[in-house]
Amino acid sequence: MKFGVTIPNNWGVEDPQQVLAMGPAAEDLGYDSLWVMDHLFNTGYIGERLDDKPYYHPLATLSYLAATTKRVLLGTSVLVLPYHNPVELAKYTASLDQMSGGRLILGVGVGAMTEEFEALGISMRQRGSLTNECITIMKELWTNHDPSYHSRRWDFSGLRFSPKPLQKPHIPLLIGGSSPGALRRAATLGDGWHPSGLSPEEFSLGRREIRELAQAAGRDPDALTMSLRLEVEVHGRPSSDRAAGRARLFGDDPDQLAASIAAYQTAGVDHVVLALNSGDVPALNKLMDTIAREVIPRFR
Repeated sequence: MKFGVTIPNNWGVEDPQQVLAMGPAAEDLGYDSLWVMDHLFNTGYIGERLDDKPYYHPLATLSYLAATTKRVLLGTSVLVLPYHNPVELAKYTASLDQMSGGRLILGVGVGAMTEEFEALGISMRQRGSLTNECITIMKELWTNHDPSYHSRRWDFSGLRFSPKPLQKPHIPLLIGGSSPGALRRAATLGDGWHPSGLSPEEFSLGRREIRELAQAAGRDPDALTMSLRLEVEVHGRPSSDRAAGRARLFGDDPDQLAASIAAYQTAGVDHVVLALNSGDVPALNKLMDTIAREVIPRFR
């Protein structure tokens, strides 16, 4: 099992250097991957948490970390595809994959923040079809010497696109979410699955359905990466839990944390991403160190 950890680009840390320093620190501790989140406005539950504190752009954060790390994979958990122009995003991410030595992973999703969709002038009702088109367009640009695509939204041909990603055939696309549409997307368009907030039992059921759908679509189920983001509370159980019913762990008990991760491993998780929920940088560094010393070695 691979272990990833989130970098708090989304927790309102005023000094970006504190956020960025956690990347090399996690690499030195032996983590396999670093992950960042994606939102454009501080609205909804994010606004309640941050008010006007900074939420740093995920790809800007990963670009910096690509230059200050050497080994760790660099992932998004998840990039909201309807917010992004797929041609520009394909260019940025292909460039970043080249510059990082082929270390980029794109966890992608359809989004769920109504206020953001409205602010951006994007139809939330069309988010599923937008996401599917974005994936198809990016793959076309990444893999074809003479890319072309024609739809009501996008129309291009006879245009060269370079660089291509270093990774072949293209940058891995892990599909976020656990809705029926997300499972179909992971099985037919993605290179793997990357949900959050699921119990081991829920993950196992989703994984089984994705594998069956992939096989029915003529794809190799064993080629799909099964990843999961696990929410880890840094300061114990919160007084107000807005994610009631969502699976979350608590970082103050390494034995409990290890037992929970083992259950997910049994359920078929290949790559677990620990989302450390705090903007308290000293506490985050302490917990990252504890997990690296007392939890990860049990799985190596």
